[in-house]
Amino acid sequence: MYRDDYDQGQFQGRDAEDVYSKPVRAGKRTYFFDVKSTKGQNDFYLTITESKRRNNPDGSFTFDKHKIFLYKEDFEKFQGGLEEAIEYIRDHCFNGEIPQRPETEVSVSPEDDNNF
Repeated sequence: MYRDDYDQGQFQGRDAEDVYSKPVRAGKRTYFFDVKSTKGQNDFYLTITESKRRNNPDGSFTFDKHKIFLYKEDFEKFQGGLEEAIEYIRDHCFNGEIPQRPETEVSVSPEDDNNF
C-alpha cells in the first residue's frame, strides 16, 4: 500500500485495515485500488489513488498523490457516472474508439508498493 502515507501525521489516527490492493500502471501514472475495512471491521470501502512521479530541478523526485474515498452506498452512482462519462468520450471525442497507448508488461511486486 502506501507505507509513506502512514508515516505522515495526518494518517496516524486512521485505524483502517488494508484488505486488498490492485496497482494499475498507466504511462507516467499508477492507480491504486485499495479495499479497506472500517475501524470496527464491520464495513468496507474503496480508496482510489493516483500517483504520479515528479522530477525536481535538483534531480530528486517526489510523488504527487490524489486520493478518493468511495463508500459502498455510492458505488452504483459512481460506477454509473464513470460509465456515462467514458461513453460520452467514446461517442463524441474519438469516433467510438479511445486511442490506446502501447502497452508494456510490468509486474509489480509487494516491495514496489513502497516506491509509490
